[in-house]
Amino acid sequence: MTRPRKTSSPEPDAIVVGGGPAGLLAALLLAQGGIETVLVAPPAPEDHRTTGLLAGSARILERAGVWPALRPGAAPMRAIRLIDDRDRRIRAPEVVFRAAEIGLEAFGFNVANRDLVAALAEAVAAAPNLRRVADAAAEIRIGAGGATVRPRAGETLRGRLVVGADGRNSPVRAAAGIGVRRWGYDQAALVTTLRHARGHDDTSTEIHTTAGPFTLVPLGERRSSLVWVTRPAEAEALAALDDAALAQAIGRRAGPILGAVTVDGPRQVFPLSGLAARRLAVPRVALVGEAAHALPPIGAQGLNLGFRDAAAIAEAAAAAVRAGQDPGAAAAMARYETKRRGDVASRSTGVDLLNRSLLTDAAPALALRALALQAVKRISPLRRLLMREGIAPGGV
Repeated sequence: MTRPRKTSSPEPDAIVVGGGPAGLLAALLLAQGGIETVLVAPPAPEDHRTTGLLAGSARILERAGVWPALRPGAAPMRAIRLIDDRDRRIRAPEVVFRAAEIGLEAFGFNVANRDLVAALAEAVAAAPNLRRVADAAAEIRIGAGGATVRPRAGETLRGRLVVGADGRNSPVRAAAGIGVRRWGYDQAALVTTLRHARGHDDTSTEIHTTAGPFTLVPLGERRSSLVWVTRPAEAEALAALDDAALAQAIGRRAGPILGAVTVDGPRQVFPLSGLAARRLAVPRVALVGEAAHALPPIGAQGLNLGFRDAAAIAEAAAAAVRAGQDPGAAAAMARYETKRRGDVASRSTGVDLLNRSLLTDAAPALALRALALQAVKRISPLRRLLMREGIAPGGV
């Protein structure tokens, strides 16, 4: 059987800059849509974290042919439990959302980032219409008729569309002259993995504390990922503990939910901040993932937004080419911006408001939050609506 030819042209239709999960997926979907594509990205550094891929993202990966490689090691999240910390002045009721209520096997699946990147990279390597330049972009120029990307070594690439998937400090975004709004929080996230005595029943648990959410996400049999959002000084102090002392601190915060715990992986600390690009696209340039938006690790929204970006830019570019149009021209970029703006804005605002609502100790705000969660708990149609929209807007 003859293998499909991979592109070798120095002038592809699309150039994707950035080799994280969103960039890998964008390049793959563009190529699968018939767009001659080059991915400019060195190998990604090893990442010990996990990502909760919501059902909409799993469907995108399924359509891309990547999900079968990930599914065996993916831990389902069949329920999400919200619990207020006992130290709160006004405690909201405990609420449990179950995927079965909306006819789903699971809200999503927790996967190791290293496995996700490996599966996407393997698909990229095998895809026709796609080649990878395993190098960082040294220079990016955006012009009216096209764009050029010069890797640190090798040829200069010219394309009609550049997709910036190159992170919070995106050189593509800077080259396009797109401004950005940044904000910070007096919080940091301690991230690690755990083993525990009790089963998690495929339930992701969020304990809402006055310093941020303490989240336990299923990661296989009696294993969970931990994202502990707290004040930066406390996060650093926790990270400096030995494994036994850290396990004791985690056990005290988790209470009896998982029983005795042991630390089962490296720990990392990340300061919490947010970012929003002023535009998601301009002629010749589209931004995806953290080049376009960055959110705190709350509600599993960040990378899931980036995957929807990747699907949308591939769809917009393929539609333009099928119509005999330029995939990087103003019209295609306007369609991408329109498609993504509402989703990105609503998720960014929602995560920000949720996070800030956890930090307040004002009685009126606490009472309003408690009433809202009481309504969600008691009113089934409202709860089901929130579950559907939490997974993906409009059932994407």
